[in-house]
Amino acid sequence: MSDPTPGARLRALLARPEALPAPGVADALAARLVAEAGFETVYMSGDSSSAVRLGMADVGLLTMSEMADNAARIVDASGGLPVIADADTGYGGPVNVRRTVHDYERAGVAALQMEDQGWPKRCGHLAGKTVIPVEEMVAKVKAAVDSRRDPDLVVIARTDAIAIEGFEAALDRAEAYREAGADVIFVEAPRSLEELAAIGRRFDCPLQYNASASGKTPTVPRALLAEMGYRLAVYPGQTVFAAIPAIRAILAHLRDAGTHADPPLTMATFREYNEIIGLPEIAEFEAAHGTPETKRVAF
Repeated sequence: MSDPTPGARLRALLARPEALPAPGVADALAARLVAEAGFETVYMSGDSSSAVRLGMADVGLLTMSEMADNAARIVDASGGLPVIADADTGYGGPVNVRRTVHDYERAGVAALQMEDQGWPKRCGHLAGKTVIPVEEMVAKVKAAVDSRRDPDLVVIARTDAIAIEGFEAALDRAEAYREAGADVIFVEAPRSLEELAAIGRRFDCPLQYNASASGKTPTVPRALLAEMGYRLAVYPGQTVFAAIPAIRAILAHLRDAGTHADPPLTMATFREYNEIIGLPEIAEFEAAHGTPETKRVAF
């Protein structure tokens, strides 16, 4: 029998009575670190991807092909973990969504997340968002579901309507997306524990919680999330947020101290760095297939 697909493996994880933690990453190196830390899945954050790839805000600047390419690199580096990938708005109408689904499937993702924002979209916790008519998003969800070549690919439908149309309207939108075939429902930016609980009572399918650092959504332990019906807890920007002060600290030290000695924070050693990026495995492969000059580890 063939191995289960990434989507099938993710569905098995979501079927458990707990909230599956999915750390957000923007690149392949961070995906390797997520796997090393023992997590069972990884989330490709669109906001973090825009920050790392472009050095710019998440306001719809990355194209579908750039996001699919980033997803493929993260999949390759994740050590077999199912990858949940942000697909923004699907990048157009139903035909565009079909191409997005096919390109993301070729990238090897287990799930894609699509939102009902107008274009240009923006981070869900920023002001200035718009949403498309519910009928347009329903059509895009149906297009995503019908375009799957792997029936186990998980389609996550997100609504950003709370800030624009109110909480009850957002729930109604999410209900329509569920009826259109979405496997997971993601109501973005609930503003209180009461709203989070109300979402859990409304739906009998897996729900996604977004642990944004914006402060709009309450910080909730995963045990409580699971009790409310959430089966996926995404931590989208934490790895990038943690990296920024570390990079600033070492840059200030290099600028002011005149030496790289005695850094002001704990750094990976050269050996640790090379182990993380897979040099020992490369050395083993070279030892089996290369010339005598390549049969060594370079550290």
